[in-house]
Amino acid sequence: MAEKYIVEAVHQGGMHFVAHMGDRAVDLDYPLVPGDAGAGPKPMQMLLASLAACAGGTVAALLRRAQQPFRDLKVSARGLRRSEHPTVFTEISLEFVVGGPVDREVMGRVLGQAENAVCPVWTMLKQSTPIRSSYRICVE
Repeated sequence: MAEKYIVEAVHQGGMHFVAHMGDRAVDLDYPLVPGDAGAGPKPMQMLLASLAACAGGTVAALLRRAQQPFRDLKVSARGLRRSEHPTVFTEISLEFVVGGPVDREVMGRVLGQAENAVCPVWTMLKQSTPIRSSYRICVE
């Protein structure tokens, strides 16, 4: 059965919205004045955050399933946007930094599974935007 997600974004003025997801809410803003911090992250930053969290959660779950002894995981997502409207991402890179003695071959397989079969955000975004991934294993 398909799962339905509903998000309501309520205008707060300017480019500021509060997005409501059930009993949770997040501010999103796109300040038009250079240097203005705004009331929350920009929507495109939230898109990268969603990708990083989905890919990271998937990798963590797959590493646990593969019985890999990792102690921490950090995912950095970087997007390059075009300057003309629509200012979509033209490329995205994901860097996974894994702490612990994780087998490199297993990590490579895990990333492939995350990209191609498990992480829905990654699978969806890569249809329109090239996404490169890399990883580093820190044993210390």
